[in-house]
Amino acid sequence: MKHAQQRQHVVDLCIELSHRGYFAGTGGNIMLRVDAGHVAVTPSAIDYFSMAAADVCILRLSDLRQVEGDRAPSVESSLHAGVLRARPEVGCSIHTHQPVASALALLGAEIPVPPEWHAALGPRLPLVGYAPSGSGWLASKFRRAVRPDINAYLMRNHGILCCGHDSAAAMRAVDDLETLARRLLSQRIGARAVGSAAGLRQALWRMHDALNGRSPS
Repeated sequence: MKHAQQRQHVVDLCIELSHRGYFAGTGGNIMLRVDAGHVAVTPSAIDYFSMAAADVCILRLSDLRQVEGDRAPSVESSLHAGVLRARPEVGCSIHTHQPVASALALLGAEIPVPPEWHAALGPRLPLVGYAPSGSGWLASKFRRAVRPDINAYLMRNHGILCCGHDSAAAMRAVDDLETLARRLLSQRIGARAVGSAAGLRQALWRMHDALNGRSPS
């Protein structure tokens, strides 16, 4: 099996993302650059804990022609390829439905990023408008949003995509985005609670506490 190390690395990343709560079932996918012209991508509709290295697909980046692997590649391959084609320095992209950052995407607006997260995420979180999962329409929308200084993107009603120069940088962006999303949503909920009617205020503070890992009082 060619590219065995990179294919196993994709499996290991999927398992780690599942343990962190960012992947679930078959939701989420990864693309990893293996050389100048080829990428490894997760297969479509396979549970991460049953996935083997041989299941990971090797595609030609230029046209996404499959050159290795018997499984069908992720339906989001075009989404990832748009990033790796536009940014040759990017070695890995990760698409998740991670819970808190995905909730941030539902706000329907671009989000400024505080300076302490600029290195990992970039100065802002662009919002890519909704299009059906796996569609050329979504890939086209996302491709137009890609910028050289931005490593995290919100997709309305669909989740997020993070990238980095290697898998460690992409994973760090995923983690940092979830932390940032938790802070921003916590701030919004707290501000909404102030001045709200008693019943709503209590519900909002319970949500606020849950978001910050505190047991409801």
